[in-house]
Amino acid sequence: MSENIRYVHTNLIAKDWRKLADFYIAVFGCKPLYPERDLSGDWLVRVTGIENAHIRGIHLALPGYGEGGPTLEIFQYEPENLRDRPDRINRQGFGHIAFHADSVEDMLNRLVKHGGKPLGEIVTKAYEGIGTLTVVYAEDPEGNFIEIQNWS
Repeated sequence: MSENIRYVHTNLIAKDWRKLADFYIAVFGCKPLYPERDLSGDWLVRVTGIENAHIRGIHLALPGYGEGGPTLEIFQYEPENLRDRPDRINRQGFGHIAFHADSVEDMLNRLVKHGGKPLGEIVTKAYEGIGTLTVVYAEDPEGNFIEIQNWS
């Protein structure tokens, strides 16, 4: 495989993202990576498949990794999902694993070829001061959520 693929983050959906982030900071020595996230809009509805989706949260640098290492992404969704809809990306608990790919589309096609399926559509979103994200959510053959992303 010649493509540059690397593990990016683990997502944890919280009831109270600030309280949960404080826990991981205090107990495990994770470090907040700013800016905090406050995500909404048509692009988020399109990628999650959830009407009026609104996400707040933060990425935490994990201990034992240098700059650019994988993160713990702690998000809180509105509307929330207390595990009553296990097929939704906003279910509380561990949410998804994420991989960087040079081509999000090619990686999604490979995932589908091997029995996975897309959850939403591929979306590109520019973030001032961070870069441009190309992203899609998908499911593995057992229904576990995967995010495929590229930051440029």
